[in-house]
Amino acid sequence: MSSQTTSAPPAAAAPKGARRRPEETRAARGTRPTFLWALPATVFFALFALVPLVVVAVLSFMSWSGLGSPQFVGLDNWHRILDDPVMIKSIWLTLLLTTLGVVLQTPLSIVLGVWAAGHQRNRAVLSAIYFVPLLLSSTAVSVLWRALLDPNFGIPARMTWLFGDGNLFGKQATAIGVLAFVSTWQFTPFHTLIYQGAARAIPQVLYQAAEIDGAGRYRQFFHITLPQLRNSMITSMILMVVGGLTTFETVLILTQGGPGSDTTISAYYMYQKAFQGFDFGAGSAIALCLVIAATIISLIVVRVSGYDKMRSDMEGVS
Repeated sequence: MSSQTTSAPPAAAAPKGARRRPEETRAARGTRPTFLWALPATVFFALFALVPLVVVAVLSFMSWSGLGSPQFVGLDNWHRILDDPVMIKSIWLTLLLTTLGVVLQTPLSIVLGVWAAGHQRNRAVLSAIYFVPLLLSSTAVSVLWRALLDPNFGIPARMTWLFGDGNLFGKQATAIGVLAFVSTWQFTPFHTLIYQGAARAIPQVLYQAAEIDGAGRYRQFFHITLPQLRNSMITSMILMVVGGLTTFETVLILTQGGPGSDTTISAYYMYQKAFQGFDFGAGSAIALCLVIAATIISLIVVRVSGYDKMRSDMEGVS
């Protein structure tokens, strides 16, 4: 006696254009993040970024000393800051410090980040020590270096053979050099962390293929590592530019804009106008100029680098 098994016919495919069943639609919708996931961040960004920006934009057309009601003055604040020689000087100083930050921090961050991504002996311990400045606030770092570089009791006073009279804050060139050095010492670990993560994401098969072709360590660095770090380099540079344009605590504690106005950058001049001169209209106009400048420079970096045209998820592949 033989047994005969019958198999069920395959389910017919749903006709094209047919509606999905409600259960399938709800299941698919349940796996997708909705706007509610982004709502807390959106509210936070609106309250602490967009609303203050709108208030500053409105105050830039007002005359207000901090007391009483603001008075509308039109473009008077803008005319005054654009005709102010100290404001023009502060713009050039801001651009100079920002450029020095990018030039100094970028190569250091790349080299240290690639090194920290390796498997050298004691690498973890040395990296942890190097990242200590990243844990300190800008105020703490500035107070620390103000004490270390004090012309009477600090390092320059004991090494006059190297620093001359020891007063590094008495001349514009040395004062700007101190500001650039302190910013580099503090923020290079942050950008190093960016490059460390990016370097670890580079496929090892690229280096293995290069070794088979006879490429040495230096050729691998310049022909594989650097191109693969392109996206991270652009991101890091944009953060450097924005950070350089908004530097404030370092100047406030180290130089107070001196000697004279030789280190008065735009952010510190905004503080002088608004909170020392009680001219919140002019201070708001300067703040809005910084926002516009940071946005324009960031867009230029993105457009020139071609970052906005990249479609691949892999580093450096466009």
